[in-house]
Amino acid sequence: MRLVDMVESQIIASVQNEEDLQRSLTSNANIVFLLTGNLMTIADYIKQLKEAGKYVFIHLDFIDGISNSKNALSYVAEFWKPTGIITTKSHIVKMSNEVGLMTIQRIFLLDRSAIQKGIEMVKSCRPDAVEIMPGIMPKIIDELSSELNYPIIAGGLITQISEVHDALQAGALAVSSGDPEMWNFDL
Repeated sequence: MRLVDMVESQIIASVQNEEDLQRSLTSNANIVFLLTGNLMTIADYIKQLKEAGKYVFIHLDFIDGISNSKNALSYVAEFWKPTGIITTKSHIVKMSNEVGLMTIQRIFLLDRSAIQKGIEMVKSCRPDAVEIMPGIMPKIIDELSSELNYPIIAGGLITQISEVHDALQAGALAVSSGDPEMWNFDL
């Protein structure tokens, strides 16, 4: 299945703590980016979210105790069974693809050079989607959606529904948000 086929709500719940995890279980968001947990808790978090009918992407850079080895990624794929992973590291995207996990490459767009490096990185590691941060730049979303043949997710610094609409109009597939109030927007 492709990420574009998974999106029902164009708001993705970006869960940063256990309280938000509980709120995400009943939210309209059908995709959850899990940015919290450790080796002892993550399997249960994933299970709860899947039982609630959510697609779960774990941000490997934020999971305490997990290494960035191919063996660790194989373990994640076989035993935790998330829908996929999010990472800023292109080599992790490549290894995750090899073990059958869906991948989202997160890139930070700080300046024109970072945009160009991000484009090159995405083209070389071939993720299933790209999350760009900050997501409040419709002009850049439009540029990247024209340049890259990958779904774009806008994240970071989006606080108003008008900014969500701007990102979607510019070509973003969805918007990730850490604000539980936004998870129930009907988009």
